[in-house]
Amino acid sequence: MSFLGISGMQYSGGSLSGARILLAEDSNVFTSMISTKLKELLDIDIETCRNFEELQLAYDKSSEPIRLAISNINLPGAEKGEALEYLIDLSIPTIAFTGTFLAGMRDELIAKDVVDYILKDNVFAVDLLVESICRFLTNHRHHVLIVDDSATARALLSSRLKRYNFRVSVAENGAKALEILKANRDIGLMVTDYNMPDIDGFELTRRIRASIGSHELRIIGVSSSTNRLLSARFLKAGGNDFMLRPFIDEEFYCRVNQNLDTLLQIQSVRQVRMSA
Repeated sequence: MSFLGISGMQYSGGSLSGARILLAEDSNVFTSMISTKLKELLDIDIETCRNFEELQLAYDKSSEPIRLAISNINLPGAEKGEALEYLIDLSIPTIAFTGTFLAGMRDELIAKDVVDYILKDNVFAVDLLVESICRFLTNHRHHVLIVDDSATARALLSSRLKRYNFRVSVAENGAKALEILKANRDIGLMVTDYNMPDIDGFELTRRIRASIGSHELRIIGVSSSTNRLLSARFLKAGGNDFMLRPFIDEEFYCRVNQNLDTLLQIQSVRQVRMSA
């Protein structure tokens, strides 16, 4: 089966059926649209819960783990967001699907460590939701390396990527990063800090590019510096992207997705050419 997402994501592979997914939504229109599209595009059947009581019963009735939940914030019986809190407290990865987006709500959702949030305010809402679900279910196929000499920064980026279901490795310096890359050729993306004591991000990128091209590994540089020319220097060193800290979760996830999407597209074209 194959799937092309609205933002450019491409998936080609086996059926994604089998994962238990809950949809906590009371709108007949949205439940019908979501159920139909997930079945048609990803071969996924979902369990629908139209109120908070049904959501609780769905969790209690089966010992099968819930792989992912999609929840309306204002669900009947849980008009103040209790359904979302319930799912988060159970450590169930959750996508918030909401028509209400008041000031401060975005920060509250990010603080709850939701996988994603989708707004119902446009005609592409369901398409965006389906793509978000597909990404979460397939992100474990991607191995990402975080390189930073700050333990706090490593932990922050690692937790963000694991929330999105990526496989993550970390390195505290450039030498360790080179060692990890040599032992794990399945790593497709590296996110590296610029300012590190042994090998800075520029030199690390140059050394990597001597043997690993962009068709095998995408590299995103990050820095807290106010020097806007760092991005140009990093890209000239062989990097693919650059971000200045502090960056927001949505921007970070978007850049990660774009680079991994590009990697898969390049690899797909190379495979076609090699088989021709």
